[in-house]
Amino acid sequence: MSSAEQALRREISELYVDHHGWLHAWLRKRLGDAHQAADLLHDTFVRLLAREEAVEAREPRAFLTTVAQRVLFNHYRRQKLERAYLEALAQAPQAFALSPEECAVLLETLDEIDRLLDGLPPVVRRAFLMAQLDGMKQADIARALGVSLTTVKRYLVQAGVQCYFAAAA
Repeated sequence: MSSAEQALRREISELYVDHHGWLHAWLRKRLGDAHQAADLLHDTFVRLLAREEAVEAREPRAFLTTVAQRVLFNHYRRQKLERAYLEALAQAPQAFALSPEECAVLLETLDEIDRLLDGLPPVVRRAFLMAQLDGMKQADIARALGVSLTTVKRYLVQAGVQCYFAAAA
């Protein structure tokens, strides 16, 4: 482990020791659940450990709040995705019922796809999903979105690049 990595881990360790209780209370207040707050607190510090550059926060609580808000946003987005999936599953015929394991794998896959597409403008995401999930041709996507074929091609390249770099991260 390099000295920079050691310094980063030491810095995050100090943040954890100094602000763990405060951040847990902050998350618990927003979630209303101590166990979920503990999970998201853990996710916040895991996210910090994945950093490659030093934190060097002059205002540690403001910094931790920003990171925790992003983790909280991802948590809410995942809950929304899970609810939509479970509603769709409830409306599917019984023959398509999945085992709990298959359901968990599918939810993880949907969450990963959502993470890969995060940050794309909605129209780019929509064009990508039309091509990938609906199997639409580029010309059909252009007509459906009311844009040129060149624009659809640009959207699909943008989405592909986003997915590639997000998956590599």
